Amino acid sequence: MLSFIKHALLSILVLTSINSAMASHSKVNIKIAFTTDVHGNFFPTDFITRQPGTGSLARVASAIDSLRNTEGGRNLILLDNGDILQGQPTAYYYNYIDTVSPHLVSEIYNFMNYDATTIGNHDVETGHPVYDRWRRQNKMPLLGANVIDAKTGEPYLEPYTVIERDGIKVAVLGLLTPAIPAWLPEVLWSGLRFDDMKETAEKWIPIIKERESPDIIIGLFHSGHDENSTTGTYKENASETVAREVPGFDAVLIGHDHQRYDKVIRNVAGQKVHILNPANNARAIGVLDISVDPDEKEHSKAVSIKSEILDVCKFEPSEKFMARFATQAAEVDNFVSRIIGETTADMSSEDAFFGPSSFMTLLHRLQLEISGADISFAAPLSFNALIKEGPIRVSDMFTLYKYENMLYVMELTGKEIKDYLEESYSLWTKQITDSQPHLINFRSDHPSKRDNRLMKPSYNFDSAAGIDYTVDVTQPKGSKITISGLSDGRPFDPDKKYTVAVNSYRANGGGDLLTNGAGIPAEQLKARVVRATDKDLRYYLIKAIEKSPEIKPETDTNWQFIPAGLASKAIETDREILFSSDSSKEQK
Repeated sequence: MLSFIKHALLSILVLTSINSAMASHSKVNIKIAFTTDVHGNFFPTDFITRQPGTGSLARVASAIDSLRNTEGGRNLILLDNGDILQGQPTAYYYNYIDTVSPHLVSEIYNFMNYDATTIGNHDVETGHPVYDRWRRQNKMPLLGANVIDAKTGEPYLEPYTVIERDGIKVAVLGLLTPAIPAWLPEVLWSGLRFDDMKETAEKWIPIIKERESPDIIIGLFHSGHDENSTTGTYKENASETVAREVPGFDAVLIGHDHQRYDKVIRNVAGQKVHILNPANNARAIGVLDISVDPDEKEHSKAVSIKSEILDVCKFEPSEKFMARFATQAAEVDNFVSRIIGETTADMSSEDAFFGPSSFMTLLHRLQLEISGADISFAAPLSFNALIKEGPIRVSDMFTLYKYENMLYVMELTGKEIKDYLEESYSLWTKQITDSQPHLINFRSDHPSKRDNRLMKPSYNFDSAAGIDYTVDVTQPKGSKITISGLSDGRPFDPDKKYTVAVNSYRANGGGDLLTNGAGIPAEQLKARVVRATDKDLRYYLIKAIEKSPEIKPETDTNWQFIPAGLASKAIETDREILFSSDSSKEQK
């Protein structure tokens, strides 16, 4: 009997040893899912149009629950890549209206168990009080290795985080596009600087390897893939550059440019790097399926990585999510539904592409009224915005003015104003010739309803109020604009200085209209500012309409395309391409 027991114990020890050896060589499956550029799309409702929406974090929550039930799902890591705090009234309400309650973004991300997020440029645009409050209320780390405290020279945010799943260490390095100073006034990012992405990655990859000995290194970059995209001297979209030129990353998860992207490249060391972007508004998530060999001794223990962009619109909103945040959704709905005025006719931003429009006249008049400036510059910030006849609600102000820009008054000479408009209309329009019949500056030489992408975003298509001028569609840049005088009858003098109302994005050099156009060096822009609002322009638009609530849409015809006959023919063709029922309704 004793001999039998010894034999049984020996057998158990042998089997245990074999099983342990097998276990030590078993692969671990990990999933990494991420969102980017959510822009306040939390609920399956568009609170701007007050209609059902497509994506939403409510649907993402259902998709994540589904992923957690698949192979590797118990090891899921959930990340976000920034630009969450601006876009929908959901974020605006908790940024600026209800500043006492816990921030809705923090509440949602904590509820969904996000593991980390990288800050985005539109998060910075909300200002220190908002993003610092958001950061304090997050359970997850807020990353940004190149967001530097100017006094100490150290990262203002956490540069990276390490997440462990089933014994596998995943390091996540966060980086932000550094072009913030070209877009945002310093008051929003005071005390900070934004370093080059590549240089920052080169600094931190060796540190992460030495300190953490991670099995996998992921880049979480709020920056696009187009390496040719620059803003002034800043490399705005450097994600692919970093992935290729800084060895160490297994995958780089990107955002900012709102473009779906799924690509595998070889870095300078010959290693594969996955680059993934599911685009914006929580309509899709990016997913990495990673198989890891714990016994592999090299830096990267990933045996294989598969990438996928998963559409979430097919998922029903999570019942748990909707129940948890029902009170907050109702608060936002009450906010946007409030009536502040009434309009006697429709106003559409579509008309703004082809000449003076009631949509832009309203915006210009309000900017002039609020600022007291001589001249107003403004663009249609939304491609196909519509304010319908009838009650004007708070939600319509997000249609009229999409971003949380402040209103600035700058001092420009008459010549600089003319050159500014030359730049704007050269971005907006082409020179019409016998072989080139289009007015709008399309990306394609042969635009169609299916390929109607604009060469430049429409938020840079500034027109002017307060001056009378023509735009000759037959002339090249530099000879398009002729200014005949101020609209109040005063003569226009190229050498005289005028006060001009612009948004804060433009005043800081955004779109290059003041730099490349007016020829003002970027470092001199700040000195040209006469005054600025302390709140976002939308706040003042709401107050102005509440003061004079009856809006009778009018169109100031202070400018026009000439020759009228030639322009009209091109406008008819291009309007059909841009805005017919089967044309694309979202421009980049």
